[in-house]
Amino acid sequence: MVRTPLTPEERERGERLGLLLRAARGDRSMAEVAAEAGVSAETLRKIETGRAPTPAFFTVAALAGVLGLSMDELVARCSLVAV
Repeated sequence: MVRTPLTPEERERGERLGLLLRAARGDRSMAEVAAEAGVSAETLRKIETGRAPTPAFFTVAALAGVLGLSMDELVARCSLVAV
């Protein structure tokens, strides 16, 4: 199965998600947050750096829960701003 290339908007949204998660993580270690969320530190690193711009919903939900972020907040802050 061939994966459809991501649009520039999808890449940008993934970068915003990564920046938001990184900011919410603060001084906590990547390994600590990843372990609490039940994901690998490598997965969290890829999301935070934008290398995984479309992570699975349940991965994002688990990370949001550990970081005290609501899914509504994530959607609002990661969506494209209407011009």
